[in-house]
Amino acid sequence: MAALNRTTLRRLQNLPQIPSVWEGDRRPLSNADSHMMLDDDDVLEAGGECILWVDGSEGVVRAMDMVGPDAGPEALVRALLRAMEHPQSPAPAVRPQKIVVKNREIQFYLRGVLQDLGISIDYVPELPLIDEIFRGMEEVAINRPPELPPQYAEVLMEKAAQIWQDAPWRTLSEHQIISIEINQWDVASLYVSVLGQGRMDYGVLLYRSLESLKRFRERVVNNDESFEDLEQAFLGQDCLFVTFESATDIDEDDEEDIDLADLPPSEIEPNFGNLHPLEGLRSILYEEEALTMLVALEAFHRFFRNGRRKLGSDTFPTLSSRYRIPVPQPDGEIQQVSVKVSTMPDVSDELLQMLGDDDDDDEDDDDEFDKPLLRDDLVPQNSFLSLGAVPWETVDFLRQSVQFHQGAEVDINTAGDGLPVVMIQTSHPKAKTMIQDLKEAGGVKGIGFNPGENPFQDEQFDLGILQTKNGELYLFGEFNEDDPVHQEARKKWDRRCKLTNGWCGLIIAKGLMGASRGQPQFKDMIALLEVRWVSAKELGIGPLQLMPMF
Repeated sequence: MAALNRTTLRRLQNLPQIPSVWEGDRRPLSNADSHMMLDDDDVLEAGGECILWVDGSEGVVRAMDMVGPDAGPEALVRALLRAMEHPQSPAPAVRPQKIVVKNREIQFYLRGVLQDLGISIDYVPELPLIDEIFRGMEEVAINRPPELPPQYAEVLMEKAAQIWQDAPWRTLSEHQIISIEINQWDVASLYVSVLGQGRMDYGVLLYRSLESLKRFRERVVNNDESFEDLEQAFLGQDCLFVTFESATDIDEDDEEDIDLADLPPSEIEPNFGNLHPLEGLRSILYEEEALTMLVALEAFHRFFRNGRRKLGSDTFPTLSSRYRIPVPQPDGEIQQVSVKVSTMPDVSDELLQMLGDDDDDDEDDDDEFDKPLLRDDLVPQNSFLSLGAVPWETVDFLRQSVQFHQGAEVDINTAGDGLPVVMIQTSHPKAKTMIQDLKEAGGVKGIGFNPGENPFQDEQFDLGILQTKNGELYLFGEFNEDDPVHQEARKKWDRRCKLTNGWCGLIIAKGLMGASRGQPQFKDMIALLEVRWVSAKELGIGPLQLMPMF
């Protein structure tokens, strides 16, 4: 049996002892009880147990804890010490005069551990206060409404699956708003904003008013907002929503490396909910909300399916359609609800202008400083970099298989052992972001190396530089000139580039946190850009020197 150390004993002995009787017990809880008692991040799987320490004299809970069923009696003592020194109710730190439990083994265990604290440990057949607390929790759990009304749960899940298959975030940006005129269940119109082009959060927001939508967007683009202000802005939205997440737990180490869009539909789980300034976030839909969501998702699905090509054009078009959506009734009948779905180009332009104004402010601030000659915001931090060559047959395969390919302007001379390449391996979401940034820059014009130095430590560097077609220069790597491995790699690089008449490649790969880290497989390579090799003279920026930051 573990014993309290002397320091802890002296600290507890110094607490004032009051003539009160405390009840203590641990009991199994259903999963519903666990969700009721704890925040989502702390919910244990079914089979968890709840430890309670209650001051029977005052009728207050001093400590509550959830533990696994395999936790030993030490967990009960830990909760008791917290009940004495740091009670969760507004009560002073004290020692009780007496403790009662309804388990003989717990009684004997506590007697051994607490023998020097002057606390009487007694057995009783019933614990009336704790019994009442657990009965109350069970009643609340039984009466807790389901997340979706049972009669609409299956059809709502089907509608959500349709939206996931549609993947509207591949076509629509968040600012491109679509209205759905319903005129049912005290809802006139909903305004749809699609999440997902940032490849982080996927979902559909259904705002009940344009004012709420605009107010939230305006606060989000305001860089002066603190985290607390943004949280209040989030909770101040007035909308229904469905978002998507993985149906299975993802390790934190792999989270950044996994894009939900790459998972099979069977591993995607929709979550429905409601946001309102006076209610906050609620993960339960009541009947009228479920019906509204059902009609809106079906109408949006039909509208998007019919107009996908037009919606994907360079300008957000003016489109409008009417649909009759069948809604099942409790008596088995089907009600036809007439809705009108329309794009809102003027509102979308207004929201886009908010972003533009914010960007203009940033540009004005940047004018106060000289723009950096060499940018370092393209290649994600902690990426794996390497210089090497890819066999010509592999180059032919990648040209056909990668998600993004920038071909050479001429036929490359296939001399030597392969195409000299810079390989950049990062997580899948960051690789996609990098590719999108390069697309927006017009692609890559050339790859080169430029001398650099750190005069404070007398170090010389070989700076790897990407030149994009819009004229920007991006740092992709810093290589120590004294490193023999890099020296050999640079010699091979220069020799291979001469054999190809000055052509080389950039490969962007995913899988940084997986088993293929440092050795990406074909399936991990998602972009191949065939570009010119650029000499330091052609870059024209001269030797670069590290400057101190004040």
